[in-house]
Amino acid sequence: MKRIATTGLMACAFLFGTMACGGSGNDSVEQAQDATEQRFEDTAMEEERDDQAEFMTKAASSSMMELEASKLAQERATNPQVKEFAAMMVKDHTAASKEMSDLALSKNITLPDSMSNEHMGHVRDLREKKGADFDKDYMDKMVSAHDSDISLFEDVAEDNDYNDAEVKAFATKTLPKLREHHKRAQQIKDGLK
Repeated sequence: MKRIATTGLMACAFLFGTMACGGSGNDSVEQAQDATEQRFEDTAMEEERDDQAEFMTKAASSSMMELEASKLAQERATNPQVKEFAAMMVKDHTAASKEMSDLALSKNITLPDSMSNEHMGHVRDLREKKGADFDKDYMDKMVSAHDSDISLFEDVAEDNDYNDAEVKAFATKTLPKLREHHKRAQQIKDGLK
């Protein structure tokens, strides 16, 4: 009897682990979006919350990647400008992430508890680099990430028909800082060549 119970528990643990690790193809961002969609399904707020969840989950994942990569850069970067940039990133993205988390909570939107599979791949790549190769790859990733961030935030900030004034205000307020990060990242990247 113990053997059957143990085998059953192991099978359940395996199935849960497979599902939790993305066995269904979903990553943390998709899971967070699905949770919000299910919460507001068949309500008057469904479409509005789906749009907000898509924006906020993608922004949260990118911010998590940038934070994790920047913490790594604070330890591993060899170029002083790269280290300085990484410190700015940690400070600014920690503050923006807190603000977005509070906003998501007020809207009852589920944010991912970890970054997307794509963003995890970026951090894994960085962990394999050292020295000047690390500095170059980190700055490449920061330029690319901020290109995507700016586009994502502009879509919300510049959309005259966007359905939530608070989310739109957050995107509008955050954009100048993202543009500043992008400009500085590009300058440092160009200087590393």
